[in-house]
Amino acid sequence: MSITYLEAIRAAQARALADDPRVFIYGEDVGQFGGAFKATKNLADEFPGRVKDSPISEDAIVGFCVGAAIEGMRPIVEMQFADFSTVALNQIVNQAGTLFWRTELPCPIVVRLPCGGTSGGGPFHSQNLETVYSHFPGLVVATPATVEDAYSMLLESVALDDPVIFCEHKLLYYHLKAEQLPTEALPIGKARIAREGRDMTIVAYSAMVHEALAAAEELEPEGWKVEVVDLRSVKPLDTDTVMASVARTGRLLCVGESWPWGGVTAEVIARVASEGFGLLDAPPQRLNSKDTPVPYHPSLWAAHRPTARSIAAAARRLLRQ
Repeated sequence: MSITYLEAIRAAQARALADDPRVFIYGEDVGQFGGAFKATKNLADEFPGRVKDSPISEDAIVGFCVGAAIEGMRPIVEMQFADFSTVALNQIVNQAGTLFWRTELPCPIVVRLPCGGTSGGGPFHSQNLETVYSHFPGLVVATPATVEDAYSMLLESVALDDPVIFCEHKLLYYHLKAEQLPTEALPIGKARIAREGRDMTIVAYSAMVHEALAAAEELEPEGWKVEVVDLRSVKPLDTDTVMASVARTGRLLCVGESWPWGGVTAEVIARVASEGFGLLDAPPQRLNSKDTPVPYHPSLWAAHRPTARSIAAAARRLLRQ
């Protein structure tokens, strides 16, 4: 029996609720309705009084949960869409993110962001905001790309004393499956080699890991062996694993679904260029979504974001340098 990415998130929340009475879930329609994407389906019945519907106010939701964390609870916040979390930006970055620095009190809050584009999602339901939250000190930003990481990283996030922004990609909810949940996992802050190679490194995270792996498959019959690094979290960022991969391959392509200006891909390239310039045999490159709001039309959306085809094309250009 297989388990989906979404079911892994639900299972992690159920286990967190069962293991720790301080954990509760708070968000819009997370109770009997089970959440916008059913990530909390049946949890309100299984854990009465601990999966609670909130007002339609993201600012109030996060503020309430920061207060609960100060009082010793471990809240999990569900945003209906990542885009809406910007309504709570002040609470997340100026309250949760700075709390320990200001008071030496931990703020163990997890904010789950259903992120990323889907066909027809448009500009208000498709954003990837990991770059925004990574900019601010005090926040951990997780970007799981696999069913196993969706489960293990969410459990680890709940256990951390730091506020965590948990970016779960909507496109993976039902399309990604695994045979079973993991019993052990890499910690947050440690990248993994998703595919070994010798000719170039593609660094990706979240849903782009799967596009990068497909691109690597496309290039293999042409004689190229491409290494794919899954960052897993973007803050902290595992520079060591990236650098070791580039040392093996000599070429670097960074891929992200977020917009190009600034961003995780820019940060990775900046670190490699400044700390490992001598490892490079060609200028490092990056590939992001177009620098426009996310379009509604499925054909425009498909052209807006990186895909296996566009990643493979960018990789070919880099491999020929």
